[in-house]
Amino acid sequence: MLTKSFLEYLRCELNHSACTVLSYSKDLKDWTRFLTGVDWDTDDDTDLVDPSTVTRSDIRAWLADMTQRGLAQTTIRRRLSCVRTFYRYLARYHGYTADPTRDLELAHAPKVLPRFVPTEDTETVLDAPIDHANFREVRDRLAVELLYATGMRSAELISLTDDNADTAQSQVRVIGKRNKERIIPIAPELSEAIDAYRLLRTQVTGTRHTPTLMVRESGEPLYYGLLNRIVHKALDPVAHSAKRSPHVLRHSFATDMLNGGADLDAVQKLLGHASLATTQLYTHISYRELQQNYQQAHPRAIKKEEP
Repeated sequence: MLTKSFLEYLRCELNHSACTVLSYSKDLKDWTRFLTGVDWDTDDDTDLVDPSTVTRSDIRAWLADMTQRGLAQTTIRRRLSCVRTFYRYLARYHGYTADPTRDLELAHAPKVLPRFVPTEDTETVLDAPIDHANFREVRDRLAVELLYATGMRSAELISLTDDNADTAQSQVRVIGKRNKERIIPIAPELSEAIDAYRLLRTQVTGTRHTPTLMVRESGEPLYYGLLNRIVHKALDPVAHSAKRSPHVLRHSFATDMLNGGADLDAVQKLLGHASLATTQLYTHISYRELQQNYQQAHPRAIKKEEP
């Protein structure tokens, strides 16, 4: 019951998105499975773990187990943060005093620069011919273009309501993390693509209005696995794209905006970042490209070949 009430607290009190709450529940499920050897059902009212009996040694053993399983350091840090947040909730609302995660720190993970698709490759993907009478091809192209043109997160695109895609005003109203709302302008050509998709969607689903903009033939919303496959397939011809996930298109949006001269504060607002420091990661990408261009082109930077 404590675990379930904690998830409700995240959802109702902290206003976390459904995706964030799901992520927390998966992290707690892994924690419970390690401690008990049993898969915990998040809908179960019974707690399999008594939080007061968990020791720091248990937490350290769990961290070691995740490392042995080959989980990324970012995943391990996130899961530890989840359990730490759970114990803070217990202390605040249920009078718990013991916290096995207190003062337990992990080594700082090295910062990894976001991966992105080069502009010319993105153009190749978006200019590739499609059958404009084929619903799936039109929908899939629109999904890729929306991700790249707006910088939306995959969850934001999946949950984007039909009403919040305003083609008359050429803008989309996005509900982001913690239900924060932001307005993103879109190009007139993209508005026309949305209108064309809606006409085809009406023919396929039999209804003019669907709850979400992006749907399957049944009228049901997309889900992450399907969106991931759509993006992976679209980016597959671009051979040197190291990663082909929806989030790579978000990185590409930010990188291309900054390379095109957009203001850092404006890009932060468009991305919905709470911290400017997160957005600044993309300036490092731009600077790295400048460095590479300088080293390849400037006569004093080119290493002389040995005679």
